[in-house]
Amino acid sequence: MNHFKKQQIQNIADFNPREQLAKGALAKSVPMAMLKEFQRQITGYEIKAFNGGAKFRNGDTLLAKITPCLENGKTAFVDILDDGEVAFGSTEFIVLRAKNETNPEFLYYFAISPDFRKRAIECMEGTSGRQRVNENALKTLELPIPEPQTQQSIAAVLFALDKKIALNKQINARLEQMAKTLYDYWFVQFDFPDANGKSYKSSGGDMVFDETLKREIPKGWEVKSLWKVAKYFNGLALQKYRPENEFDDFLPVIKIREMNEGVSLNTERAKTNIPKEAIIDDGDILFSWSATLEIKIWSQGKGALNQHIFKVTSSEYPKYFFYFELLNYLKHFKMIADLRKTTMGHITQDHLKQAYICIPSQLLLEKMERIVTPIFQKMLITQKQNHQLTQLRDFLLPMLMNGQVSVAE
Repeated sequence: MNHFKKQQIQNIADFNPREQLAKGALAKSVPMAMLKEFQRQITGYEIKAFNGGAKFRNGDTLLAKITPCLENGKTAFVDILDDGEVAFGSTEFIVLRAKNETNPEFLYYFAISPDFRKRAIECMEGTSGRQRVNENALKTLELPIPEPQTQQSIAAVLFALDKKIALNKQINARLEQMAKTLYDYWFVQFDFPDANGKSYKSSGGDMVFDETLKREIPKGWEVKSLWKVAKYFNGLALQKYRPENEFDDFLPVIKIREMNEGVSLNTERAKTNIPKEAIIDDGDILFSWSATLEIKIWSQGKGALNQHIFKVTSSEYPKYFFYFELLNYLKHFKMIADLRKTTMGHITQDHLKQAYICIPSQLLLEKMERIVTPIFQKMLITQKQNHQLTQLRDFLLPMLMNGQVSVAE
């Protein structure tokens, strides 16, 4: 702790620094939904006319100040803008800008550190469910702050981990896009290689009109519903499966949040002796049929599947086949859910029974499987590596921030 000095947060950061942005001017806008829990990157933006809200530049940190966004870790580092560009976002953001010799990236990691978050949450006030951080109280909080050189070293280590995590996500997105492009070319556009190695439909392969799909499909192909292609096990209400004490063996409870954001220290626990069907493992296909409506390949080890998520399996068809077919139907399912939405959109078994697809020959399915399986295996390895890197980052962060460990020169 020799390189740490206790001081007020306002000594190292400007709160909501003044910026010029004309009313009605078109600019990048970042809503709260574009900040993910404990994720450094802003996931996207909109172009909108400015009519109020927090203004920021590259190098600033966005900190959600309202419940439950603050408690859930919605904090991001701004790096999506051009030099000198000013953007705006939710009125529920606090913008933190490094001042004096403070390292901007260190400031971001400081803002997601457990000590800072605990103290920030203690500064919240207001009615239940609409509490917000008292910014004046937050400014004057005193916490140990390292000297600039130590800040730079801490930020470099944590940023290297986050950079590798982001790169792995890009690699997986490209791998999946590559596999899906080939899949669609073969099984949606019907230009799979024929017996002579030519593109089937483009070279005049036999097509027949199917009354169910109301379109032409390759001769000899079948038509089935998604419900017939795979089995859909709905997760359990796991409250009754809680471990009796904290030292018991457990499985992390995989709810929609864990499915999309990963297992965290706040993830609930379930006993290990739950029904076998409710246990998921690496490589399983998960389909949240309520609220978010997403398809994911699970990669974080054994877990207990909560309700509102299907584990999708098949003894007849390859995993890639029903994964991509569900993905292709996802936009349609989301439209159905929006039409049905009251408080939470969802789809039902009937929608799966009414979702018809065409089934290629077994020979073609096996040929595609030989191509796609190695890609899926690479994606799974990369996802597991990201899980390990995230755990390492989250383990190091508090210890670096309180001086328990230091960075070697």
